[in-house]
Amino acid sequence: MASLQQTTSPIASSPQPRLILGSSSRYRKELLSRLQIPFEVIVPDIDETPHPGETPQATALRLALEKARTVALATPNALVIGSDQVATLDGEQIGKPGNHQNALAQLQKMRGRRVIFHTALCLWDSRQSQAEQAAQIENIQTFVTFRDLPDAELDAYLRIEQPYDCAGSAKNEGLGIAILEKIESTDPTALTGLPLIALTGMLRRAALPFFIK
Repeated sequence: MASLQQTTSPIASSPQPRLILGSSSRYRKELLSRLQIPFEVIVPDIDETPHPGETPQATALRLALEKARTVALATPNALVIGSDQVATLDGEQIGKPGNHQNALAQLQKMRGRRVIFHTALCLWDSRQSQAEQAAQIENIQTFVTFRDLPDAELDAYLRIEQPYDCAGSAKNEGLGIAILEKIESTDPTALTGLPLIALTGMLRRAALPFFIK
């Protein structure tokens, strides 16, 4: 089984299930904090390599499910959130650039173009005894049109923002919004990595209260 890394202290015992974010992403942690519900972060150690012939949407859904399932199997009485995102241009996956040179090449390729971000979400209820009833899954597509900007502006943006850990090299919650022309999505937080509209619907179906403490 994949190993787990717990990065926050356990929540005190409660009649409510533990809420766990199965992710190493600081962006997802920041988004989940908006809901003002106590939660833990446990990092699942899984292989995120796409399978041969796998569609981008299938990759995102599989990894979101695997992240949630890996954590849920080790944590009973919990609601575990798994999420994954795959960006594509003309069907080709666009990963995290990792450095300035790769990020500039990404932005040069995407300028003036429309990129699809597939953001998959899974909520795994480890209180359920049957695995087929435990998971709620959903995929949100976000269509992002990039501005047709010259190399000098793209280079300057990257040196200021340094979004080298973001697929597509554009942090829309930061300065990256200035290099985008249009964002089309049913869930505005999906692009940042955790679709909160979809998630709150899942949590409600799992009977987790929001406004009653």
